[in-house]
Amino acid sequence: MNAVPRRAQVVQRQVLADHVYDALLASLVDGRFNAGSPLTIDRLAREMDVSQTPIREALARLESTGLVRRNALKGYRVAPPPTSEELAELLDARLLLEPDNARRATEHRTDELLASLRTSIDDLASSPRGPSFSQFREYWEADERFHLAIAEAGHNQFLLRAYRSLGGQVQRFRLFAGLGVTDAEFAIAEHLTILHALESGDADAAQRAMTEHLQGVRGRAIDESERLGTAS
Repeated sequence: MNAVPRRAQVVQRQVLADHVYDALLASLVDGRFNAGSPLTIDRLAREMDVSQTPIREALARLESTGLVRRNALKGYRVAPPPTSEELAELLDARLLLEPDNARRATEHRTDELLASLRTSIDDLASSPRGPSFSQFREYWEADERFHLAIAEAGHNQFLLRAYRSLGGQVQRFRLFAGLGVTDAEFAIAEHLTILHALESGDADAAQRAMTEHLQGVRGRAIDESERLGTAS
């Protein structure tokens, strides 16, 4: 039997690692693991019928999202859902970065960037928004693409690295588990305002539109978090 070429082995390993990451991400967002419960690499490997390596790689990636926490000598545990105060802090951090990203992106805008942003907004509008992660994942991914594209277009590697370190939107989307996306119409309209500012080449307007969008997200996320806390 011929050995599998090295390149094919690398591709297969990456596909498996991505599959494991996706499965764990969905379980965490949907709340299938109790907050604070241990995520034992050996047990997860047995349950998912894979080796420990893709589990270990997936958990390391998930740590950057804030969905899991790693304690020295104790391994990984499921992070509790963010409190309203933590959501406020997260959005405050994004407010420091993303309006400037939008300003910089305006100065470096290309037809390709504008087309990709338009596509992401179209995808937001057409994606399902049901109560499970599998049902609103496409919406979340379109939202992530929009903000990441603007961050990348800012042409500042350190600002981009800082943006990536915040874990994007996935923490906020934990609020939609069991409910579905509740603020889509607001978000789509706000994204369109940002896009129009970029298209016009008005850096001040782009910065202002991103600020207003994130302030809106901040307020809606806090309201939703407090409402869910009251209902529980």
